[in-house]
Amino acid sequence: MKGQTQSISFDGREIRLTTGRYAPQAGGSVMIECGDTSVLVTATRSSGREGIDFLPLICDYEERLYAAGRIPGSFMRREGRPPERATLISRLIDRPMRPLFPSWLRDDLQVVATCMSLDERVPADVLAVTGASLATLMAGIPFNGPMAAVRVGLLGDDFVLNPSYREIERGDLDLIVAGTPDGVVMVEAGANQLPEQDVIEAIDFGYEAVCELIKAQQSILKDAGIEQVLPSTPEQDSTLPTYLEKNCTKAIGEVLKQFEQTKGERDDKLDAIRTSTAETIQGLKENDPVRAAVNANGKALANHFKALTKKLMRQQIVKDGKRVDGRALDEVRPISAAAGVLPKRVHGSGLFQRGLTQVLSTATLGTPSDAQEMDDLNPNTEKTYLHHYNFPPYSVGETRPMRSPGRREIGHGALAERAIMPVLPAKDTFPYVVRVVSEVLSSNGSTSMGSVCGSTLALMDAGVPLKSPVSGAAMGLIKEGDEVRILTDIQGIEDFLGDMDFKVAGTDKGITALQMDMKMTGLAVNTVADAVNQARPARLHILEKMMEAIDTPRQGLSPHAPRLLSFRIDPELIGTVIGPGGRTIKGITERTNTKIDIEDSGIVTIASHDGAAAEEAQKIIEGLTRKVNEGEMFTGSITRIIPIGAFVEILPGKEGMIHISQLSEARVEKVEDVVKVGDEVTVRVREIDNRGRINLTLRGVPQNGEEAAPEPAPTPVAPLT
Repeated sequence: MKGQTQSISFDGREIRLTTGRYAPQAGGSVMIECGDTSVLVTATRSSGREGIDFLPLICDYEERLYAAGRIPGSFMRREGRPPERATLISRLIDRPMRPLFPSWLRDDLQVVATCMSLDERVPADVLAVTGASLATLMAGIPFNGPMAAVRVGLLGDDFVLNPSYREIERGDLDLIVAGTPDGVVMVEAGANQLPEQDVIEAIDFGYEAVCELIKAQQSILKDAGIEQVLPSTPEQDSTLPTYLEKNCTKAIGEVLKQFEQTKGERDDKLDAIRTSTAETIQGLKENDPVRAAVNANGKALANHFKALTKKLMRQQIVKDGKRVDGRALDEVRPISAAAGVLPKRVHGSGLFQRGLTQVLSTATLGTPSDAQEMDDLNPNTEKTYLHHYNFPPYSVGETRPMRSPGRREIGHGALAERAIMPVLPAKDTFPYVVRVVSEVLSSNGSTSMGSVCGSTLALMDAGVPLKSPVSGAAMGLIKEGDEVRILTDIQGIEDFLGDMDFKVAGTDKGITALQMDMKMTGLAVNTVADAVNQARPARLHILEKMMEAIDTPRQGLSPHAPRLLSFRIDPELIGTVIGPGGRTIKGITERTNTKIDIEDSGIVTIASHDGAAAEEAQKIIEGLTRKVNEGEMFTGSITRIIPIGAFVEILPGKEGMIHISQLSEARVEKVEDVVKVGDEVTVRVREIDNRGRINLTLRGVPQNGEEAAPEPAPTPVAPLT
């Protein structure tokens, strides 16, 4: 079946969009390709559900390992639960899509992106985001698009569009920008402590490319004769909203201006106003239109009351410059920080609190074998730094079943992980695998940035030599007409009722992570720049408070943390250390009670709770891999005796043999007449035969302070057997 293909080229890369060929029964479908990466994206709509007050949108990213020519490694040999990276890409599709659907839409919507082929030079995630937009438009779903996304990398001083996996790894920036004709709608970034201005320029650079992809989608729709279905708000009965505005505006406004109250007190007062209003409405005549509107829809009163509260809170910020807790727009909530709050059985811990948001983070140090193996399409097959985020129901004073981590928990953990990774020490200087767990104990906005701060405290308490400490702040935005107000350190109500959630993490040198989500159809790049710049003094203020708790990493590790020694050997000698069937390395681990990992590159890592045992294992391995030369002198112990000679351990784990003829100047009848097991002797390397065996001699070698005697001419001896 033939389809319509539109190609767009920029920065030496061609992106191909093919419609009308695949998945004919889906509402809309597109195959989006770049290089050898192909992603099939479909969008399907089904009839709306009764009684729901939200948009039931599902965005799924599906990985198929055949895309990279691989067979799954699970017992069933087929794909099962989505790996973590697939979940993050699903969120990456959802976040710029969701604000572009009309608020009144209640139909079930599902966007499915399936990676059919993967070129290691072309990541599939941004292609899936752009494909989701076109598939939705092709399906005729009301949508404020088109929307597109691109990745921006930084190699040296040059920005690169849609860099390869290797270029991302080598570069100092990995930034994804999604946007619409109205502006930027999402930003996701990891950076190597880049200055704010560099990040702003990258966002602007990426948005220019986004505009080209938007034009390509518009061209495809035009060529296919498909008219975009733009959302138009249906007519709604204004009876109840008008009644609430007339009768509740003053009471709600007074509550919002009581700046000294707590979140709980404010919520209780607003609930009391709503309850009283509901009782008043039920006291109206049975045929009263306000009472009829409430009785016709059980959620109508709550929804319209919430909308009025949102309107009044936003007006208060725009007109008076005052937030619900009395803070100025650029003011950070009270902060407290502590390190080492848990016993040292936990290798490191940190407690961070900002307002009512409280996060307890712990750091655990592990050995290289604790690295997480990744069975997904990403070329990187293991993770040595893991950040896990938990959000229990008690953190918001609620009850609900506690299940496995959801998309939100995975996403917040990944953001905090990305913020910390640029400041972790190099593997060759600190070979530990590190796991950080952030437990949200109380939540009132910006728990992900609280996790970044708590994790920094925990890592420094654990003795991890971070390059720089990291802090983070969440920025918000209120836009009413042409009036724009940027809010620093937003709390829960400002996140819920505002237009933007923009998380910025970094050090005193620059940014390490960004994540921006919008509740509007786009934001000008200059406004994004203002938010980035306003976040810097907030981050530095938070960092200063954290440094009062702990300003440098601990010098010593927890006594319960493993001790690691890391060194390099010749990769060609790895087999010598492992031995036949692994017997040599097994013997070393049993003898020293250590855990030993050897990488293909020759890096050896020894783990033990006993530092002396780890050093002993290192000496043995270094002895096994040390090159021995003829003529060298060694002092060692007799380890065993056989009829034709004695074996001496000249280096830890390395033995040589003294033939009976080399034990003395005189003839020796029995080896035991000269040496016994355990005797310490000084020997010289006589030769190394063609099988690598070390032959030693005592002849002419002084023992116990004796002077060296001249060695007589060698006499022929029978070859060793």
